[in-house]
Amino acid sequence: MVARPARPPRATDVRGAAAADPTWRGGAWGERAVALLCPNPSPMTLEGTNTWVLAEPGSTQVIVVDPGPLDEAHLQAVLAHVAGRGARVTLTLLTHGHADHAESAPRWAELTGAPVRAVGRGHDDLAAGEVLRVGGLETLVVPTPGHTADSISFLLPAEQILLTGDTVLGRGTTVVAYPDGDLTSYLESLEHLRDLTGAGSVTSIAPGHGPIVPDAAGTIEYYLRHRHERLTQIRAAVTALREGTIAAGRGDLADQIVQTVYADVPKAVWPAARMSVLAQLDYLRER
Repeated sequence: MVARPARPPRATDVRGAAAADPTWRGGAWGERAVALLCPNPSPMTLEGTNTWVLAEPGSTQVIVVDPGPLDEAHLQAVLAHVAGRGARVTLTLLTHGHADHAESAPRWAELTGAPVRAVGRGHDDLAAGEVLRVGGLETLVVPTPGHTADSISFLLPAEQILLTGDTVLGRGTTVVAYPDGDLTSYLESLEHLRDLTGAGSVTSIAPGHGPIVPDAAGTIEYYLRHRHERLTQIRAAVTALREGTIAAGRGDLADQIVQTVYADVPKAVWPAARMSVLAQLDYLRER
C-alpha cells in the first residue's frame, strides 16, 4: 500500500534484468526468488501485489509468500509455475493480513494442502529470529511491525535478500495504517533494517509491491529521512493551522494537514495519507 509515487534514487541493478525494467512485471531475483504479479494494479498497490516463490536451486519444495487477493486465475498461475519447475508448495507465509496480500490464503491452503504461517489472526505465529527450512532453503523471520501490527519480513541469508511486504516498497513510501499501524514501531523497524543493512546481512529488498530494490541500505536511509522530514512538516503545519498563518481547509485537523503537507500527492491516495497523518499526530501527541 503506497503513500506517494516518488521513487528514491537507487543503485544500478547488479542481480538481474527484472529490476532494470521501468515497468515492473515480476520476475526472478537471484537464484532463489521469483515474483509473480497479481492482477490487482491500483494507485495503492502499484503494478499489483508481488507473490514470491522461494526455493533452493534444484529443490522440489517451495515457499510461497503472499498469495494475494482472492483471484482464482492468479492462484492457478502460481500453481502452474510451481508445477512447471517440478516442485510443490510446502509452506505459505504472509507478510501481513491486508487483503491484497492475504485474502486468498484459505483458498490457497485448500489448493496446496500447505500450512499458512503469519502473525496473529489464528495462524501459527512466527517468532522473531525463527529459521524456516524447506527443501534446503533457509528463511529467517524478521518482525517489522509498523505498517500494521502484524507486519513481518523474511530474510534469505544465502543471498542477503529481504522480503518486506509493505514495510518497504519498490517505489515510493508506504502507509502507516493507523490505528493498527504505529509510527513508533515503524521507525524502530526501519532502524532494525538499517542495522541489518549495515552489517551486510541485507543488501537488496524484494518488496510486496513494485520492483526489486537493489540498494537496500540507501533505500532504508531514504525511508528514515523521509519519515523525519514528514514529522517536521506535520509539526509546522499544526503550528501554522493553530496560529492561523495558513488557511484552514475542509475537515478535521488530519484532513487539513493532508491538504497542506500532501498537496503534491495524487488525491487518489489521500485516504492513505490521512492514515499516516493520524499515525504521525499520535506519535507527536497532537491528537
